[in-house]
Amino acid sequence: MDLIRIIIAVFVPPLGVFLQEGLGKQFWLNLILTLCFFVPGLVHAVYIIAKR
Repeated sequence: MDLIRIIIAVFVPPLGVFLQEGLGKQFWLNLILTLCFFVPGLVHAVYIIAKR
C-alpha cells in the first residue's frame, strides 16, 4: 500500500500525505510546501509516507 501512496505523492503530494495522516498538521504543512514549490512538498510527502 505504501508504494501506491508514494506513486500518488509523486503526482499530488498533499493527497499522498492525506491518505497517510489525514487532515492533520502534516497535511497542511505539505499543502503549503507544495503551493510554494513543488519539490519540497514532494520530498516531505515521500518522507512522511516512508517514515512509517
